[in-house]
Amino acid sequence: MKSLRVLLGGLVLAAGFSPVLYGQAYPSGPIRIIVPYPPGGGTDILARHIGQKLNEAWSVPVLIDNRGGASGTIGTALAAKAAPDGQTLLVVPSAFAVNPSIYKNLPYDSTRDLAPVTQIASSPLVLCVHPSFPTRSVKELVAFLKARPDQIVYGSSGHGSPPQIATELFKLMTGTRMIHVPYKGAGPAAVDLIAGQIPIYFMNALSVVPHIRSGRVRPLGATSSKRFQALPDVPTIAEAGVPGYEYTNWYGVLAPGGTPSQVVGKLQAEIARILNLPELRDRLNNEGAVVVASTPEQFGAFLRAETEKAARIVKASGMTATN
Repeated sequence: MKSLRVLLGGLVLAAGFSPVLYGQAYPSGPIRIIVPYPPGGGTDILARHIGQKLNEAWSVPVLIDNRGGASGTIGTALAAKAAPDGQTLLVVPSAFAVNPSIYKNLPYDSTRDLAPVTQIASSPLVLCVHPSFPTRSVKELVAFLKARPDQIVYGSSGHGSPPQIATELFKLMTGTRMIHVPYKGAGPAAVDLIAGQIPIYFMNALSVVPHIRSGRVRPLGATSSKRFQALPDVPTIAEAGVPGYEYTNWYGVLAPGGTPSQVVGKLQAEIARILNLPELRDRLNNEGAVVVASTPEQFGAFLRAETEKAARIVKASGMTATN
């Protein structure tokens, strides 16, 4: 009998089932969603949307765990080291694909230690300035910066973050020079832009709309190829004076590497269902985000392509984790 149990146990493991999950329905307890940035940014907003709906669908507690710092690498490392049982998830923006190019010694391997679940959505950024800043268009900004090389600062949500990539691409295409001020997340950077502590910041579409409508920031252009629904009066940067400019931020869900494929599949199916709920899909569209809800395989291929593209931008701009 003992040998039979050993044999059955071996067959279970060979089939790719986790001993922790075998015989149990998933999820078996609370789910922790790690957001590797402070509250208030687009990553945090999406994680909370998904967390609330997972709680409603599966009747288990869902904790949003904000672990900001080091451009998302601290929280990402925490998720990479978590048990591969599906009870810990990670929500990341496109900076996830940039970090391997600017950090020489990441505390995790982004392909081995984390398993793609789904790409949530994609959204543009909006080039914003403080209302007191003297420029009112992209063309005026370019002329202003060219007359003052390395005299104006711009903010970002961290080294390698979408706002920094978008700004460095803008600098490359316009021949301008600015000084980078990295923050520990999108929320703190937005607070300082609104307060006038920094004059320029590429804000996320998911969080920028109310600040534009209240007059607390002035939009000059969107990074998308087309104007987006939430701000139809804001031109794209390409049409406003930088032909060919385009940059899209994206968000995705990952699980610790080694998470059983059947758990990843169940997570992807439920998150895709949530993202395609009419009220959530319409809300995200109105805020400038386009729902993607890709399969794990599609997201894995997308991540590989994005990592290669980010490496080219980092090399061309000379970006490092200290500039």
